[in-house]
Amino acid sequence: MTTLAIIGAGRGLGLAVARRFAAEGFSVALLSRTASRVEALAADLAAEGVQARGYAADVRDPASLARALERATEELGPVEVLQYSPLPQKDFMRPVLETTPEDLRGPVEFSVYGSVAAVHQVLPGMRHLGRGTVLFVNGGSAVTPGRAVTGTSVAFAGQAAYAQLLHEELRDEGVHVAQLVIGGRIVEGDPEKDPAVLADHLWSLHTGRDRFRLQISAD
Repeated sequence: MTTLAIIGAGRGLGLAVARRFAAEGFSVALLSRTASRVEALAADLAAEGVQARGYAADVRDPASLARALERATEELGPVEVLQYSPLPQKDFMRPVLETTPEDLRGPVEFSVYGSVAAVHQVLPGMRHLGRGTVLFVNGGSAVTPGRAVTGTSVAFAGQAAYAQLLHEELRDEGVHVAQLVIGGRIVEGDPEKDPAVLADHLWSLHTGRDRFRLQISAD
């Protein structure tokens, strides 16, 4: 059995994606800064018959992220699918003229450094398997910057560029890289942005290996 690792797992999209991939035979590693939260999610999934475990990791601490992914591989199996989808902090979203160099440190560590650290940790295993998928999930400012959300606009754009470069570099090795861009809020019951619908989109990005980006429009 191979593993889906979700970085930034929560009760909305993370739980829906975990269920969707588990239905296809994946074990699930749930990563978040708060151990109690992902352990509770893992317990809920285990009650449904899913092999799942929670791991504490801070995406702004590459060493903790590497340790958590290494443990997940040892305990659940090699990571075949990595989803990078941590929710940005509110203080990353400052107006452009109020944004200082120091204000950009957190967003870039969060969206760029963290994603690079995660990919470097799982890529050798994917190459060993001869297959793998890296899924990036972020907001609409990844493709359309917003002057009121400067930190995420800059950091998401950097992550999108990194994802595109990975997609081009790795596609001939059997490792697929794709991006889901969601404009606006994720809302349960919304025909376009319900977590279960978005989980289906991520499964499609995993299986439809020629597609790089899927963008869901804003409200």
